Order: sequence, then C-alpha cells, then structure tokens
Amino acid sequence: MWLEKKIFSLLGWNTDITIDLPDKCVACIAPHTSNWDFVYCVLFKQAYGITVNFFIKDEWTRLPVIGAFIRRLGGIGVKRDKSQSMTDVFAKEFDRYDTLRIAITPEGTRSPNSKWKLGFYYIALKAGVPIVLVSLDYRRKLVIIDRQIIPDGNAEKQLAEIKAHYKDVVAKYPKKFKI
Repeated sequence: MWLEKKIFSLLGWNTDITIDLPDKCVACIAPHTSNWDFVYCVLFKQAYGITVNFFIKDEWTRLPVIGAFIRRLGGIGVKRDKSQSMTDVFAKEFDRYDTLRIAITPEGTRSPNSKWKLGFYYIALKAGVPIVLVSLDYRRKLVIIDRQIIPDGNAEKQLAEIKAHYKDVVAKYPKKFKI
C-alpha cells in the first residue's frame, strides 16, 4: 500500500474525498477517455486501501496467471445468463457480498460519446444501492469522490444531474469527453 501511495504521489496525483464511501455502491467513474484511467483508478484504490471491484466475463478470471491478476485488481467474474438481463445479473451480485463497490464507466467507451449508458443506474436501482460519483480530473490530477445519488427510478432526470456534475472535470483527452 505504501509503494502504491508513493507512486501515486510521485505521478503528481492526489485525492479530494468529501463523503464516506458506503460498503455497497455503484461507483460511476468519469470521464473515461484513456486506458490510463484504469491504471490511475487501480493505483488509487491500492494506495488508499479502498476496496473497489469491476465486473468482467467469468472466463477471464479462470485463466491461469491472468485470472489471478485480474482478481487481485478487483475483477469479479460474472457468467452471462441469456435468460436474464445483465443488469439483473449484476444487481444480484450485491447479495453475495458484505462490501461491494462496483466501478462502472457510464460512457461505455473511450471514444467521444454523449449518450451515456444507463446500465450503471439500473444496477444500482435494482440492487438498492447508491451511486457514488468519482471524477478523474487530469488538469488538477485529482481523484474526486464528492457526491452520492440514491436512484429513484427517474433515470433520465438523474442522469442529467450526474452528467452536470462532471461538466468541469478535465479528461485525459478533453475532446473525447462528451456530456
């Protein structure tokens, strides 16, 4: 943990965390314009000892060596079930854990995309957990965790609020970040 914190600091990054992280939540991480976003997020969670996971196809977690590495980074293998929606499958995962914070990038791509996907929202709604807004601000080199939203079923309205929250955050590649 100390090594990751030192690397995080040497790279010029810091944190601005103004809320307590709930034990169970969907971490809405934006902007997402580069593979570096994943690197900084993993470094951040390791540096500060924060448990945050991400969903990945179950096959990846069962591979020799690579599977162990993915699980070490926080990957949780999920079997695709054609008889259920994936949001239902993901939401049910919250029943299996005492602590589960799932990181999801609502843009769904590193390419410019103003039409964010709502899967993160419906996972949180179905699981009965809050959405925690996490910003990666490259201008200030800050990981910011400063707002929690309780999904109320009005997805479009709440998505507009979520997008507005990120309007001043500077992405690694600002031209790729669309709200």
